[in-house]
Amino acid sequence: MSYREVDYDYDDEGGLIDPVKLLTVCFALGVWLVWQRYHSLLNRAIYFKLAPPIQIRDTWTANRLPQPSIEAHLTFNDLLPSFPLPDRKYITAYDPATAYHLDTILADSPAEIEHKILEAHRAQKRWAATSFDDRRRVMRSLKKWLVDNQEVCAKMACRDTGKTMLDAALGEIITTCSKLDWLINHGERALSPESRYNNLIMFYKSSSVHYEPLGVVAAITSWNYPLHNAWSPIIAGLFAGNSVVLKCSEHVIWSTTWFVQAIKECLKACGHDEQLVQLVCCYPDDAEAVTKSHLVRHITFIGSERVGRLVAQAATEHLTPVTLELGGKDPAIILPSTDIEKWISLLMRGVYQNAGQNCIGIERILVHESQYEEFFRLFTERADKLRPGHSLKSPGDSVAPAADVGAMVSGERFPGLEHAIHEAVDMGAVLSVGGEPWHHPYLEQGSYFKPTVLGEVNPECSVAQHELFAPIACIMKYETIEQAIEIANGTRYGLGASVFGPVRDDCMKVAKRLQCGMVAINDFGVFYVSQDLPFGGTKYSGYGRFGGPEGLRALTNTKAIVVDRWGWAIQTSIPAVLDYPVRSVTQSWEFISGMVGFLYADAWGTRIDALTKMMRASGR
Repeated sequence: MSYREVDYDYDDEGGLIDPVKLLTVCFALGVWLVWQRYHSLLNRAIYFKLAPPIQIRDTWTANRLPQPSIEAHLTFNDLLPSFPLPDRKYITAYDPATAYHLDTILADSPAEIEHKILEAHRAQKRWAATSFDDRRRVMRSLKKWLVDNQEVCAKMACRDTGKTMLDAALGEIITTCSKLDWLINHGERALSPESRYNNLIMFYKSSSVHYEPLGVVAAITSWNYPLHNAWSPIIAGLFAGNSVVLKCSEHVIWSTTWFVQAIKECLKACGHDEQLVQLVCCYPDDAEAVTKSHLVRHITFIGSERVGRLVAQAATEHLTPVTLELGGKDPAIILPSTDIEKWISLLMRGVYQNAGQNCIGIERILVHESQYEEFFRLFTERADKLRPGHSLKSPGDSVAPAADVGAMVSGERFPGLEHAIHEAVDMGAVLSVGGEPWHHPYLEQGSYFKPTVLGEVNPECSVAQHELFAPIACIMKYETIEQAIEIANGTRYGLGASVFGPVRDDCMKVAKRLQCGMVAINDFGVFYVSQDLPFGGTKYSGYGRFGGPEGLRALTNTKAIVVDRWGWAIQTSIPAVLDYPVRSVTQSWEFISGMVGFLYADAWGTRIDALTKMMRASGR
């Protein structure tokens, strides 16, 4: 068989890859890989370690305080150091679930607080010049450490507050990881300069908004979530380029000291100054050293309305801006025909998580009269099976204790809670479960309150009007949607809310009419897990927001900058008719009024007439 020459292609048209193109592609790929490698190394988490304290070990034991209190050392001198400093204050740290004495800690004096703020101020100047890559690396290192040490961190929170390990995982670990993740992935976008639109008179200008570090920012936080309440304002403040001074609740100074030290170790490992973060340990009486400091440029406060007012008042000394989160009385409205059994577990979690010590916990449940009896029965049955107790093993425990609801941080509020419950019963409420402190079989000094269910609650009684911050369910009956909305909006608070129902549009209609800062539909509290959302409320729940772009930008100085778009061609100049000294008041007014008409009149005919008037006044 023979083949013709035409069957062969000797010209090699397209037969081989052009070597120049191949080398170009390989070079570009190599450059890309080197850049990716460099970027990966630049952002890779840095390992650091921090030894856990012995107080969370299974074998650890200590003296039980017969009268647990942060001032127990004033009654029992053996709780003080061997050589206590004269005229200085101390704080007794203890486990409210067991009454174990954890430590007695020296409180900072006003002079020491001022020194800490000054140290933070000095460290911030260099930190403000860091790149977002530098800050992301710190956040990524903290997140890796937290995930790797989540059990230790949960035990720390349990030991200092008496909560359960599950509550610590949900309220401390997941929320903090979520915030770190958001800062890593979206923080730079929130703080990057933004272009803004110009109007016709400014067509030749380019406008932008820049978010610059403030300097030293402070946070004064509550005790209910010691890890998250400490880390959340610190990591936000650091990412915004600030240094941070944290004044935590004196009830959780033991665990917060360790949590803050972790951030300091991370900063050192990443090559930054650990003085960027300062922890203030003091009683509220000495907190004015923070709130009245001229170096503090922003304050975030999380706590009670009473203390929040004092903080806001003190901050006026130097007109320091304040974000206030003062708690709430969050309602959950269950619309008619809702599948109660489907959602009752979420409602139980909303009421009893963290022993009810949750600023966005469900404090009121509003049920339509057609489903009230069924709901009250199911909720009572579930609540009656809840087991109070603690999560950490003690010497002699063969297994970790089983508990659904942990201790409250202190038993000081128990008489007030009992009084409010009795008042509600006197006003017609039905007490089906709990209503009093719970006495642990062998931890007699533990601060436990029985999971409580109150039905037929009068909307005007104390338990329906004031934040309880306790494991107490207040179940209320309504006849119409209008009445439910009126009851839900009928308190001084306006933080969060939940709406449950079978039809999404109906839920949305109700949600939009609620006087609050956040609403979850067919859910509870998820607006906080999503850290891209602002967190905060209205009315007596405070003002300002933390979380999301709004909260991050609140920790910056918002600066508007306007520059010439085509400076080589056109810039602002003062027309001769308007220049000082003004040569003619009448002529200058004709010019300005003509310009206003040209720029802003509705009809084009009017604009043309105004332009003619302006040109005539200018002498052209």
